[in-house]
Amino acid sequence: MASRTKGKTTMEVGADGVAVITLINPPVNSLSFDVLYSLKSNYEEALSRNDVKAIVITGAKGKFSGGFDISGFGEIQKGTLKEPKVGYISIDILTDLLEAARKPSVAAIDGLALGGGLELSMACHARISAPGAQLGLPELQLGVIPGFGGTQRLPRLVGLTKALEMILTSKSVKAEEGHSLGLVDAVVPPAELLNAARRWALDIAERRKPWVSSVLKTDKLPPLGEAREILKFAKDQTRKQAPNMKHPLMCLEAVEVGIVSGPRAGLEKEAQVGADVIHLDTTKGLIHVFFSQRGTTKVPGVTDRGLVPRKINKVAIIGGGLMGSGIATALILSNYSVILKEVNEKFLEAGIGRVKANLQSRVKKGKMSKEKFEKTMSLLKGSLDYESFRDVDMVIEAVIENISLKQQIFADLEKYCPQHCILASNTSTIDLNKIGERTKSQDRIIGAHFFSPAHVMPLLEIVRTNHTSAQVIVDLLDVGKKIRKTPVVVGNCTGFAVNRMFFPYTQAAMFLVEHGTDPYLIDRAVSKFGMPMGPFRLCDLVGFGVAIATATQFIENFPERTYKSMIIPLMQEDKRAGEATRKGFYLYDDKRKAKPDPEIKKYIDKARSVSGAKPDPKLEKLSEKEIIEMTFFPVVNEACRVFAEGIAVKAADLDIAGIFGMGFPPYRGGIMFWADSIGSKYIYSKLDEWSKTYGDFFKPCTFLAERGSKGAPLSAPLEQGRSRL
Repeated sequence: MASRTKGKTTMEVGADGVAVITLINPPVNSLSFDVLYSLKSNYEEALSRNDVKAIVITGAKGKFSGGFDISGFGEIQKGTLKEPKVGYISIDILTDLLEAARKPSVAAIDGLALGGGLELSMACHARISAPGAQLGLPELQLGVIPGFGGTQRLPRLVGLTKALEMILTSKSVKAEEGHSLGLVDAVVPPAELLNAARRWALDIAERRKPWVSSVLKTDKLPPLGEAREILKFAKDQTRKQAPNMKHPLMCLEAVEVGIVSGPRAGLEKEAQVGADVIHLDTTKGLIHVFFSQRGTTKVPGVTDRGLVPRKINKVAIIGGGLMGSGIATALILSNYSVILKEVNEKFLEAGIGRVKANLQSRVKKGKMSKEKFEKTMSLLKGSLDYESFRDVDMVIEAVIENISLKQQIFADLEKYCPQHCILASNTSTIDLNKIGERTKSQDRIIGAHFFSPAHVMPLLEIVRTNHTSAQVIVDLLDVGKKIRKTPVVVGNCTGFAVNRMFFPYTQAAMFLVEHGTDPYLIDRAVSKFGMPMGPFRLCDLVGFGVAIATATQFIENFPERTYKSMIIPLMQEDKRAGEATRKGFYLYDDKRKAKPDPEIKKYIDKARSVSGAKPDPKLEKLSEKEIIEMTFFPVVNEACRVFAEGIAVKAADLDIAGIFGMGFPPYRGGIMFWADSIGSKYIYSKLDEWSKTYGDFFKPCTFLAERGSKGAPLSAPLEQGRSRL
């Protein structure tokens, strides 16, 4: 066990003979090993005491439990924590001590019972909940399985189909739905929760209410033949949707064993699978992402100075296009008052219309009521001038990528906005120092780079210049959290973190195509690897105009290491612009379904005649593994430059930026984590070999060469403080 104690339980015995055991491990009463061992000891005491008739388990400060303390997995993986014997928690403690006890127990659930928290409650003989409490088993999204009996008890309480849906999608249900499903026995107001649970526990002890061991229930399970059909369907779907992950199928095996061979065999299988999955590469990747995502808000020299975020009441957005309207939607959804400014009535109407459409799609999907829609829309006001900017706390500029236009806007903002107002730009490529050079407010200028569609995509790149004050960064981190984004603080450079890391991705794909690789083979390999789509399908989706504008920035700023291909400009000349024109690298039907286009070959041939590239027999016959390496190793190379230049504080921030900004597969842990799983030595040797054959596009940067020659991890911290932050 770890030397530092992480959480505990306390026990109080009332005059009514009910022992109340409280889980205490802020902020969500997670079940660390210390909490579980303390629970066991309290439980044994309650069972041995003659003045205790029944037991209630509850959580401190309005939360039952957010589940197993996942840092325990990390410690087991690193070998810093001794793993308890297989099944010790789920069988020895929860089944044989709690559930099989001769005194009944009731879980009093408030706030949330997720993962191990819900599993602990299901081992009790009844569950009483406060309204609105969240109940679920989200373990699969962390790369593990419900390991405290959840694969056995949930199907027996809510039925096999609903249990599989909850486990496989990691979706929680509210207490009210839990009640109708049979997961919760009663829903009572929070003030009455503890007393209701005490009474229920005594009623079970005195046989006025049924004494139910969830694991022995069979009335909700379908007949064996039907159960096997349901499980077969679930396995087929899982193979289709998560082909690179083993743990969901391993979880389904545990469910199946319990149904076919009985709960005891099921619990044993679950315990074995639970111990095995911790050591899968995909699990290591997902656990790394879990902690890295929570670590992005820790910025040395900024968030460790005791600064408190200022209250942001009113935000102005300049530009009501796709980005501006998306940002406005994200803000009003989190109760911020927003002013949307446009240049004329027509554009303003269109911008407000886009926000309305974004919210209406939520209403259609049943995610928002009509009343909530009206209330949310009332937070948005339109404007054609800067008069209403006199009391705003933050402005986000989201106009087209035109430097002189942006400079004029920032000069105007300084005149109209209050002194404390944060001046943010949503630019994706332009240097922020240039944007703010006509102002005297350099300390409050910051980049707030959202990804499109801004109300959906989870990443917010917070871009800091050398002048941006720490207070402004702290304020924007707070806004990011409140609008449910994952904020990553980065330094100021062309493309910032995400676009800069990934510019070689499309260029490497273009290079391969001009040298003989089939573009559709590249897209297939990249999709199989786990990206949402391949680079050519992505070019079609964003549109060739955006693709060329972005590429131009990198060609201008990094001429020595860009691959210039004419494929897209040649296609543009023929009025192809991607999905919007139904013709790009693919052809699109009315339903936007993509199919390969044999005509692409003529554009590739034309591009070759311009660049002088010739098909290379080696590159015509690349395996999927080689395609992935030649496409992603240049991305790793650029990520190393971004890290070495101090654009990012830590490698893990680049992992998160790539996952949430570009869709890099989370189960691979992010670009730097994935690179380290392959090894810097191998990546360096490959890039070095290709650069000698194919030129400087593949040339390893100094940082990668240094670490690669020693076989040192790429994500290890930099030796000296070179961070731009």
